[in-house]
Amino acid sequence: MEEVRIDLRKATSEDFAEGVQMAQLCYKVNHTMPYTEEYDALVPQLFAEFGEDSRLMSPTTVVRGRSVKIGKRVVIMNGSLFMGAGGITIDDDVLVAANVQLISNNHDLYEHQVLTCKPVHLKRNCWIGAGATILPGVTVGENAVVGAGSVVTKNVPDNTVVVGNPAKIVKKI
Repeated sequence: MEEVRIDLRKATSEDFAEGVQMAQLCYKVNHTMPYTEEYDALVPQLFAEFGEDSRLMSPTTVVRGRSVKIGKRVVIMNGSLFMGAGGITIDDDVLVAANVQLISNNHDLYEHQVLTCKPVHLKRNCWIGAGATILPGVTVGENAVVGAGSVVTKNVPDNTVVVGNPAKIVKKI
């Protein structure tokens, strides 16, 4: 998987405007009554795609949401963080518990104004436990479970349970 680099020192006025728009939209979502028509109309605007019958609970933080695709029947609980510069894809029927961080970008070790980006992919029917962190370049396999509080630094195979920091396989399903 190829790493993409974004030099923040070369951001355009359009890039800045999109960041402002996303921050304001997050604020609006986080201060709108859930389960209302207004809330349901705002949430999909945070993302490139937001599938049918999916639900996002506030509060949430979405950065570069135009690079985030969410499938059908996905549930994302309160306190989610999407760092989307590298791209985030969530397939159908995924469950994301409270306070999960999906991070597809990092800062270069030497040039802190440069983002290093790799996509995050949550495959169909996986479950991400509360407080877990998924780091850049990670794919979580179909039907996999990531235990609460885990830090996932490597791909998770289909039909496995991983836990810990760094997350390790503890069980096959």
